[in-house]
Amino acid sequence: MAGRTQTALYREIDLDLSWSEDALPQADRTKHVHGLHPYLGKFVPQLAEAFLRRCFAPGQRVLDPFMGSGTTLVEASVLGMDATGIDISAFNCLLVRVKTADASPAEIELALRATLERAAHIDPAGEPATPWLERWYAPGALRDLLAYRAAARQLDGPAADAAAIVLSRAARSARATTHFDLDFPREPATGEYWCHKHRRTCRPVEEAAKFLRRYTADTAARLRAFAAERGDGAVRILHGDARAVAVPEPADGILTSPPYPGLIDYHEQHRYAYELLGLHDRRAEEIGAAAAGRSLRARAIYVDSIAATLRHTTAAMAASAPVVIVVNDSHDLYPDILDRAGLTLEQRVTRHVNRRTGRRAGEYFEDVLVCRTG
Repeated sequence: MAGRTQTALYREIDLDLSWSEDALPQADRTKHVHGLHPYLGKFVPQLAEAFLRRCFAPGQRVLDPFMGSGTTLVEASVLGMDATGIDISAFNCLLVRVKTADASPAEIELALRATLERAAHIDPAGEPATPWLERWYAPGALRDLLAYRAAARQLDGPAADAAAIVLSRAARSARATTHFDLDFPREPATGEYWCHKHRRTCRPVEEAAKFLRRYTADTAARLRAFAAERGDGAVRILHGDARAVAVPEPADGILTSPPYPGLIDYHEQHRYAYELLGLHDRRAEEIGAAAAGRSLRARAIYVDSIAATLRHTTAAMAASAPVVIVVNDSHDLYPDILDRAGLTLEQRVTRHVNRRTGRRAGEYFEDVLVCRTG
């Protein structure tokens, strides 16, 4: 959005998509499985729903080549659309499998509760723990997590995936860090500290069992709530590099929110899950990885990578198929990206985003680029 003044921005804002906190409270933004696990950088489901309704019809297939936490896939399923998602992150694929699994919520809940019971009677002394885990968890918290991991090995299929998400979410909350900095803590907290969240002196967490119980109940409730809303659309999840992964059948269009260059390390934000679950870390292949920074070279690589992804994933689509991209294009990179991808910009919708997570505050704007294939 370089070159546009704030006055010009406000003239261009789509007020129907710029929800206030009163109009769209957090409970609605994280309804059912959208709140299954914290995830930085996801876009609100109401925005996905709005453009699915505008650009697609029930029965059509929607593709999201930057699937992330699965917002597009979940909302497409609710609206009776088939959806395919691609992501390089093993954790993202696990999370979206749990969100969209066509499985009995009651059976999963029974399995999760049984896992909790088994974990309470397991001595995890023989369970391996990486140096990272030993550094970031108090002994009692790590013992609880390792016992649950051992107990969950008796599960398979959707129940095993759901248990992995419960374990990951509990691990996020149980780290030895300050309560107000759960997103990207730099160093473990080992003693008392002044807590900006609770406005009092706090201590780091020393056990994880309470989080395992809390998130077992919450996961079961969210899966039940989504089961009551989901439609008959089929969901397919592809773990791989969207620049090259084979898409089994052409989609009718794309709805996606690509990563921003040098902003969020989508692997590091879930480091605890990679360490506990032994997931394959492919951050070196991540487009826009934070480690690459925001230098001119990093931006050039980002432009090449996003354009290559869009060219590859639209290659088999019919002419004039919709490609909807939600992005904060603060460096004005997308005109070049769309040109290289062979896409025609039909409409650029600017929305005001007034909510942030954690301690980050302040307003910002994002664009929805409505494009068409050639």
